[in-house]
Amino acid sequence: MRTSPQPTADTRNTPAQDPALLPARAHKGRGAVSNTNGRFEKFSHHAWDDGWLMQSGDGTANGDDDAGGGMPEAPRLKTTLGIDGARSVITRNQSPDVPFDRSINPYRGCEHGCIYCFARPTHAYLGLSPGLDFETKLFWKPDAPALLRKQLAAKTYMPAPIVIGTATDPYQPVEREKQLTRQLIQVLADCRHPFSIITKSALVCRDMDLIAPMARQNRATVAVSVTSLDHRLSNLLEPRASAPHRRLDAIRKLADAGIPVTVLCAPIIPGLNDSEIENLVAACKQAGAQSVSHIVLRLPLEIADLFEEWLQNHYPDRRDKVMSLVRQMRDGKVYDATFGSRMRGSGPIADLIAKRFDLARRKHAMTGRSLDLDCSGFVRPGPDGQLCLF
Repeated sequence: MRTSPQPTADTRNTPAQDPALLPARAHKGRGAVSNTNGRFEKFSHHAWDDGWLMQSGDGTANGDDDAGGGMPEAPRLKTTLGIDGARSVITRNQSPDVPFDRSINPYRGCEHGCIYCFARPTHAYLGLSPGLDFETKLFWKPDAPALLRKQLAAKTYMPAPIVIGTATDPYQPVEREKQLTRQLIQVLADCRHPFSIITKSALVCRDMDLIAPMARQNRATVAVSVTSLDHRLSNLLEPRASAPHRRLDAIRKLADAGIPVTVLCAPIIPGLNDSEIENLVAACKQAGAQSVSHIVLRLPLEIADLFEEWLQNHYPDRRDKVMSLVRQMRDGKVYDATFGSRMRGSGPIADLIAKRFDLARRKHAMTGRSLDLDCSGFVRPGPDGQLCLF
């Protein structure tokens, strides 16, 4: 391992520029290929060949019994879970791009490992990497249910739809054990507070007993993210998320239970999954979804390098084409954070994607996403945690 000052975009070393730097290797079951340092770190770390991995005369690597020669298979990475000592659980936003102003994220980091996840750069604030650290070093908020009751009990609190899972998935694998998301839903149900859930996990069906009664009162909806119907592509993009057929099955079960379901086709990546737009909308309509919306690929901060590295490892023949199309949607840049265009892009490529979604929506009589939920029945929790009777 070699340490060097954090590189800039103009001075970043790559294996092609420095033969001693070892190329990053994909880890089975993980999205990111590398664990590059976050943008706030003073130094960056690189795997460096000190000579032990040079090929020996018999075709094997020095110090390694790998009969195939070269570098051994990347080791399996374990997931660790730490505690997030947050003092509040409801996060506010003023973004004109989303139809809500408050959200809850029970977890930091996400084991689903979606390579495109826009929340990855937040791990840099913890001194961790937005790469592999983001999907292997997770944090949960054990006090979240109590904190939520406290915030809802405040006399100044005014109810409005809360969205659960805007940054990281509330139904990632660790939820099976912790059931933190279920506890938060229980608090909201007790208070008759409207909410919506965003997930790409079939585990959401576990909580239909809490969600369905709220949905019948127009106080709950679920948004399921479906990125691709191609199992191989989905497995590479989102290695530990539910498979496409399981998400469609979850949509069907939720709809059968009377829960309004919207589908988020996000992200649309030109050159990778944009050819599936019409089939995606049709499959989700057949499964019972009522509405559908889309977001084009976003590559802020560290995600740009992580995504291009992912392309090089899994789709090297498409890397240049995909990145070119991405830039064509961002006025020649990799990303543009301007409100109003950051989720839809601009230019002919982005306009064509939006037009295709509009046509598919009309063909299948689907609407855009809405959060028009009933806030009138809200019951404020009492100071002792019990609901107020008056």
